[in-house]
Amino acid sequence: MNIIIIMKRTFNLFLSVFAVLSLGLVSCATTSTTSAGVVGADRTQLMLVSEEEMEASANESYAQVLSEAKANKTLNTNPSTTKRVQNIANRLIAQVGAFREDALGWDWQVNVITDETVNAWCMPGGKIVVYTGIIESLDLNDAQLAAVMGHEIAHALREHSREQASRTALTNAGVSAISSLAGFGEVGTSMVGLAAQYTLELPFSRSHETEADHIGTELMARAGYDPNEAVNIWKKMAAMGGASVPQILSTHPSHETRIKDLEQICLKVYPLYEASNKSN
Repeated sequence: MNIIIIMKRTFNLFLSVFAVLSLGLVSCATTSTTSAGVVGADRTQLMLVSEEEMEASANESYAQVLSEAKANKTLNTNPSTTKRVQNIANRLIAQVGAFREDALGWDWQVNVITDETVNAWCMPGGKIVVYTGIIESLDLNDAQLAAVMGHEIAHALREHSREQASRTALTNAGVSAISSLAGFGEVGTSMVGLAAQYTLELPFSRSHETEADHIGTELMARAGYDPNEAVNIWKKMAAMGGASVPQILSTHPSHETRIKDLEQICLKVYPLYEASNKSN
């Protein structure tokens, strides 16, 4: 039989199997991990990887990061900075019930690593690390630091890492099925290092970044931080200059798009900020 015909038939079979698998898996694994909040964050999500698997992987990866930082003597080296970061985090964490009540009972942990890396992250289950590089390079005030941390907490609340891993699992399910039928062997996905891969190594999608911006800005407003400072962070980013990646080629929204979007979100959540300050 002509090799081209065989390849076409194999590909068509792959599409058929993948379609059946996709429909079946999607129908029984869709959910929304959070309430909408004022910003409307209640998009339906595909979750094939279990919450337990993701959190177990997160705990393992987080312990490894802390172990390396301790060995390098870079973990919580400045008591003043550590206390500042933890105090801001505690105010934000106190507000997570607006999006999901169960998150109030997570084993939240907040640590600071002395490193020039301009980054911060929050792994599934509430494991937060802030690098001094992002605080120093952007000269962040408390409200701006709250915006950064709120954004990262939002990724954890919406379980964006688990959602991305689930999309990969869905693709692998189709590949595995067709590989088996065609005699190509099995294709599997290891749970080892899953949280680190989807939290630290791979970028979140553009929609995930926007969603985290929205939730994070609401969290900071509820915690009594001026949401307009979230806009100011991206103005600082834009002012830093340098070659920027065109939006169409990036998973992150452009600085300009992000600023315009956050300005609209600030209008929505500003009353929450005002109400928080009146009650304190």
